[in-house]
Amino acid sequence: METLDYVPLRLKKNEERRLLAGHAWIFSNEVDVEATPIRPLEPGQPVTIQDSRGRTLGTGYANPNSLICARLVTRDADHPFGPSLLVHRLKVALSLRERLFEEPFYRLVHGESDGLPGLVVDRYGDVLVAQITTAGMERLRDALLSAFEKVLRPSAVLWRNDSPVRSLEGLDLYVQPATGPIPETVEITENGARFQVPLLAGQKTGWFYDQRDNRAWLRRLSTGARVLDLFSYAGGWGIQAAMHGAEQVTCVDASADAVAQVEANARLNRVDDRVQALAGDAFEVLRRLREERARFDLIIVDPPAFIKRRKDLKEGTAAYRRINQMALQVLARDGFLIACSCSQHMAADALEKQVHAAARHVDRQMQILSRGGQASDHPIHPAMPETAYLKAILCRCIGQ
Repeated sequence: METLDYVPLRLKKNEERRLLAGHAWIFSNEVDVEATPIRPLEPGQPVTIQDSRGRTLGTGYANPNSLICARLVTRDADHPFGPSLLVHRLKVALSLRERLFEEPFYRLVHGESDGLPGLVVDRYGDVLVAQITTAGMERLRDALLSAFEKVLRPSAVLWRNDSPVRSLEGLDLYVQPATGPIPETVEITENGARFQVPLLAGQKTGWFYDQRDNRAWLRRLSTGARVLDLFSYAGGWGIQAAMHGAEQVTCVDASADAVAQVEANARLNRVDDRVQALAGDAFEVLRRLREERARFDLIIVDPPAFIKRRKDLKEGTAAYRRINQMALQVLARDGFLIACSCSQHMAADALEKQVHAAARHVDRQMQILSRGGQASDHPIHPAMPETAYLKAILCRCIGQ
């Protein structure tokens, strides 16, 4: 039995319905604050979650300073939220990835979908990069390190706790080695290509494993093609296109560090003679390419989230249409476009609608060839649509 001290958190009448349907979040307006006040609770306080009649629904943790004031971690009263549950859930997550992947390069823990809300862990061989986004998980940092050691015995663990989401929980932002020497870069393989991934200076947790399956589209599309990879980061799309026979690849990223990483990865895969990396704003680069009448046979548009919050929906939706419309203006006749969105607040059909509108505006007929989502190491919780965030569309755009 755990040594954590649990306090009751009682819901208002009928507010347990979403939890009983499988969701794991509790909002502050759903709590019966007369029966169980939430203001006195410490951020990350372990709680026993009850329905309006006092019946136990499960255990989790609470944060009175957050709109999502509590998260249900387990419904099993005999095995409450705590250190031993972390070990069990980590073992379950590992068993899935070991079944799915031959090599140890993947997302090991994907938050709520792996029963560990507020925790993301990416694996780079024997190095783990972990990101905590909730106060409940922050309180268990030492227990997490112990669980990592019991289950995986990593040579090093890096906390990449610099996500802006932490501010919503009242948490500080920091990047900090937890155990072992942290290498500046680690080498991974994906779809037959090799990549040097920057851990300390890289974006988010280092590598975007979620696009792995979608990048496999490049096998059949790249031969002899002129490819434009926008928002390229370290070249995940562009390098693989070159590996699959692209004639020329242009990678564009606003970060000079990312451009240097593309160049290093091109050399690593011996395709540097066919890969060019440009530092610049994607919108400005597209404007210049249009003026130069440049044409590409395959364009990948994989931007960071344009819609970070629901209130950004209108402006962000317009940005998705604009970037894809500008890309289509430099796409060769009957060329291929891969349009992506990692914005949780943009639905897949909304992205398709914007890309289709962009195609019609430039007098192109759009054919959707495939729809993609996040890779299998980013599982989706069926009761939590928030966990299904990545959308990708492969389409051919026919000249009229």
